[in-house]
Amino acid sequence: MKEYTNLALEAARGAGADFADMRIVEERQNRVFVQRRSLKLIDETESFGYAIRVLINGAWGFASSTKLNKEEVVATARRAAAIAKASAKVPKDTPAVMAPESKYVDTQVGPCEEDPFKVSNKEKAELLLACTDTMLNQPNIVMAVGYLQFIKMHRIIANSDGSYLDLTNYFANPHLGCYAVDGNESQDRSYQGGAKQAGYEFIREIDLAGNAKKWAEEALIKCRAEDTPSGVMDLVLDPMHLALTMHESVGHPTELDRILGWEANMAGRSFVKPEFVGNLQYGSEIVNFTANNVLEGGLGSWFYDDDGVKMHKFAMVKDGVLNSLGCTRETAPIIGWERSNGCCRSDDFEHFPINRIPNLYLEPGKDDSVTPGDLISGVDKGVYIEGMGSFSIDQMRNNFQFGGDMFWMIEGGKITKPLKKVTYQAQTTQFWNSCDGLAGKDYWKPHGVMNCGKGEPMQVMRMTHGASHTRFRNINVGGAKI
Repeated sequence: MKEYTNLALEAARGAGADFADMRIVEERQNRVFVQRRSLKLIDETESFGYAIRVLINGAWGFASSTKLNKEEVVATARRAAAIAKASAKVPKDTPAVMAPESKYVDTQVGPCEEDPFKVSNKEKAELLLACTDTMLNQPNIVMAVGYLQFIKMHRIIANSDGSYLDLTNYFANPHLGCYAVDGNESQDRSYQGGAKQAGYEFIREIDLAGNAKKWAEEALIKCRAEDTPSGVMDLVLDPMHLALTMHESVGHPTELDRILGWEANMAGRSFVKPEFVGNLQYGSEIVNFTANNVLEGGLGSWFYDDDGVKMHKFAMVKDGVLNSLGCTRETAPIIGWERSNGCCRSDDFEHFPINRIPNLYLEPGKDDSVTPGDLISGVDKGVYIEGMGSFSIDQMRNNFQFGGDMFWMIEGGKITKPLKKVTYQAQTTQFWNSCDGLAGKDYWKPHGVMNCGKGEPMQVMRMTHGASHTRFRNINVGGAKI
């Protein structure tokens, strides 16, 4: 591939580029989907293409193609350069500049012990059908669905800094869920563990078949549960639930492009300002959020981002105080930062790379002896929430409402009964400052998010969150009406 990347970069330099890169992406995907007791889909797809970015006089040009030959590569580079020159004619308050970055020549392959593309679709379908059959055999279960999705992503990135990167990652994304109906009430329950950068070994580890009956039983429990009482009370939230809460109220607000006003789609702005770094009390003193794009199995652990920045680990919130922001080589210089922290990614070859949430997680409590039961025992009246549910957040990522997947009433320090239709409402910094309890590291679990939408046109990105069980005081809790 080097002959093609060399051609692209030479053409870009000849056109006067201040910076240029070529990103070649080959992606293979396998999906198996079942509904009730029927196989509905086996999908095998492959895509291949490349994109060339050219920066000239503070403006970007971008062009892509699926034809990999010398003439087309040169033509694509020249097309990107022509777009950059045309864009440079428009006056800009802040011309684009790329922060400096080291030269890297590297080859990396992500974790994959068992190649999912060598496991037969028959085996995958039989696993899912056995799971849905188990669910449908339970009382009042009227629908069960499951799917397995596997992705192999191969990127080659070459840029005018002299970097040449050959990178391969595997992703495994399972789902299993069911719906129960009891009288006029319908409720669902599903696998909540998320995805992982791994091979088929991940599917064997999570034991979908062994948990199918339990999840079906809990769907019916939800149907027959009481509606939640409304009022101010305490919450104990499990790691799977917290993944979505931190994604929306910490991950997105700390993306620098949102802070700069570049992004305003899908609740796209942020209440955070650059000057808040080092000053804003984002959470209580026990709250520590780590951005870690070298997390083992993390969906955002891509070795290098699409700017050619070597990924690493850094503190986003330290002892409750905002410590950093997710940025790119283009956004970092705008606020006076010398380097990017590696948060630039694109979801496919034909899309321009943008600022994305890194693997972001809440550190467990420093006292490893603290258990979820200890957190619950300290609650006089509250709710214990498991898993993800509905969510809503305002345009500045400040005021929000979250639901969940399974709910339990806490009274007198004990779980007393199941609940349904629980939501809670809070303001971002008020919520994280109300955190007063964290379970130890033995209870810390990751959750891989595969469907983070952002941008116009839409890009769908992957990252991993994580937490141990966590307690929050005096949160406004109310029942949903659906």
